[in-house]
Amino acid sequence: MHMRSHPALHLTWRVTIGVVGTLVVVAGLVMCVTPGPGIGGIILGLAILSTEFAWAHGLLRRAQRYAHMARVRAEVAIKTRRMRRRRS
Repeated sequence: MHMRSHPALHLTWRVTIGVVGTLVVVAGLVMCVTPGPGIGGIILGLAILSTEFAWAHGLLRRAQRYAHMARVRAEVAIKTRRMRRRRS
């Protein structure tokens, strides 16, 4: 709350959060095509950005829903694969 009381501190804080959050999102995007937890990095970066930016909060919710649905689809695929192996 102290950061919001002074305009110069507030701007500096928002720029810092913007830079750090953007770097984490970019690292997450890179990890999507290289080994690493890409979706986790994107969600973490959006969580950082959403502390100061409303647009990032909306994207964070969409990314969380996407990650949840991906997890559900993976669990269903694993169960289906196990059932097929048992039948063989």
